[in-house]
Amino acid sequence: MTANESPSRHTDVMAPATTPIVDPRIERSRRVVLTAAIDLLAEVGYGRTTIEAVAARSGVAKSTIYRHWAGKDELLEDAFAALKPPFEVCVGGSVRSRITDLLEQLATHTAGSDWSSCLPAMIEAAEHDSSARRLQRKISTERRKLLLSLLREGVASGELPSRIDPDLATDCLAGAIMVRRLMSLDVLKPSSVADLVAQVLPEH
Repeated sequence: MTANESPSRHTDVMAPATTPIVDPRIERSRRVVLTAAIDLLAEVGYGRTTIEAVAARSGVAKSTIYRHWAGKDELLEDAFAALKPPFEVCVGGSVRSRITDLLEQLATHTAGSDWSSCLPAMIEAAEHDSSARRLQRKISTERRKLLLSLLREGVASGELPSRIDPDLATDCLAGAIMVRRLMSLDVLKPSSVADLVAQVLPEH
């Protein structure tokens, strides 16, 4: 990248090799079911979000739902995937600036989105239900991979101090945003992300 070029972005979603033809009616039904599942999860929690409840809320027959999903966990996993905000990673520029940009996106999505509204219910359920725990871990693991990769790149290149532990720094940076969302009414604003990064990732 030359001095006159600005960082570009790519999204952490792989495009399929081919685009299958999908019946619009089937796609509409899937979207209605996914939306109903997320709404119920946010309103009544994981335990009371059942296939029967989703069928009643969406108006789609249980038999139709089971043709697309083996059970509740598969349905909720697809619902989270469909509603998860796409995070765009800058290509080029400093690692610090790319980390800041990524965390600003996380702060924006965490402040208000359907995805964010379901997190408290999933975390609460994960304490008591093994299926919910597996699903929550899968969602959390996928969410932190991008940030962890950037931190490892920064340490390996020498841009970030070698004393920084990428795994711990990932938890400190993303965790600060998530804790404010889950434990406080005052969410961390995107405008405060640069200060957070400066605190956790000091200069050499």
